[in-house]
Amino acid sequence: MSARSIRPTTAARTRLAAVGSLAVAGALLLTACGDQTAGGSGSGDVDASGKASTAPLFAKLPKKIQDAGVIKVGTNAEYAPMEYVEGGKIVGVDPDIAAALSKQLGVEFNFTTGSFDGLITAVNTGRYDIAMSSITDNKQRQEGLDDKGKKLGEGVDFVDYFTAGTAVYVKKGNPKGIKSIEDLCGQTAAVQRGTTYEEALKTQSKKCTDGGKKAITIESFENDTEAQTRVKSGGAVAGVNDYPVAVDMARKADGGNAFEVIGEQYDAGPFGIVVDKQNTQLRDALKEAVDGIIKDGSYQKVLDKWGAQSGAIKAAQINGGK
Repeated sequence: MSARSIRPTTAARTRLAAVGSLAVAGALLLTACGDQTAGGSGSGDVDASGKASTAPLFAKLPKKIQDAGVIKVGTNAEYAPMEYVEGGKIVGVDPDIAAALSKQLGVEFNFTTGSFDGLITAVNTGRYDIAMSSITDNKQRQEGLDDKGKKLGEGVDFVDYFTAGTAVYVKKGNPKGIKSIEDLCGQTAAVQRGTTYEEALKTQSKKCTDGGKKAITIESFENDTEAQTRVKSGGAVAGVNDYPVAVDMARKADGGNAFEVIGEQYDAGPFGIVVDKQNTQLRDALKEAVDGIIKDGSYQKVLDKWGAQSGAIKAAQINGGK
């Protein structure tokens, strides 16, 4: 998200729910849990129910999480196909990956939805154990810096599990003839606040003015659904989003008649599971779990289910973003 950043159809995250009051209707909770007896190691470690856990990586988890039997996950469930609300549940690529990870780790992943730009802070304060919401791993977030390099916090670690690039989308028919992000000079563009795509627009706007052209008028919204609505209404000529999210949105919104994606993705980078820097034991266990689901094929099955194969990685990485 940071991408971040969509919705039961396209308007569910991305890394978001419905416009305005429907965006975060309380704390929606989903337990993304798998069969806790699958793939066991027979290690004899005791899980939260007092039974011996057969999950291969249960013993690698911090004791606090072993005892709780739960990993608390912060997300922004308005970002289809990555995470969004459908039928009162949080569904998508990330919850399904979490369900596969739960079989490796022997604990449940409980998702709670909230504001995207508050997820990292919520991990640092201990509200969530992790954040999983199509969040782009980059040095700025690793080091706790704002877009001007000012230190804001301690930063976080990432366990990279997916890759995605930036996409520009426009209203169906492309009435302004936009061909790339460079064509947005002097135009209005919509984006979700706090995402790397907002920064991409700011960077491009500076390139516009440095080249003697007009700046981009950037309209930043609390959730991506509002940004999409702005483009659909013609108030903005384009929006910027994660490539898989934009493609899913263009395919589904209004039966495929609302948006279209311009060109191919660019500036591809990793999405990572956010973990507090002090919680290295959990971080390392998650990395092993991601590698485990890649090896056993369950990772690829999730991506195939959601049409997200373009984001597949071959191995997990810690802080692989630049």
